Amino acid sequence: MSFLLAIALQLSPDAGADFHVRVTQAKLAEGAATGPAYQKQMWERIGNATTDAYKACLASTQPADKSPFTLVAEVAADGRLSRIAVQPQTAVAQCMASHFTSWMLPAPPAKPAPYPIEVDFSIKQ
Repeated sequence: MSFLLAIALQLSPDAGADFHVRVTQAKLAEGAATGPAYQKQMWERIGNATTDAYKACLASTQPADKSPFTLVAEVAADGRLSRIAVQPQTAVAQCMASHFTSWMLPAPPAKPAPYPIEVDFSIKQ
């Protein structure tokens, strides 16, 4: 399945300008009145799983690819994630995207719908 996800991510129309628009939309949602409370709920739900998945994804690449990347997704009213995309599309980034496909987030604020999220991954050296 992860091989198919990797191919889908590479062929995704979410490349380039559209990706950056989606990042901007997610940052605007984070900064809106309901954004901080939702971010807190989201990280309470997936914080430990994200850390564990990131460690596993780093360990799966040799040498470990610690390049920064950004993940964007849309959260449906029921918490399901869709339109998951990463840039740049490194092996670690694609591995993280595959983890996000199976996670359920808390129900997001009603607007915007679907609710955009973005996560920046980087390791301070």
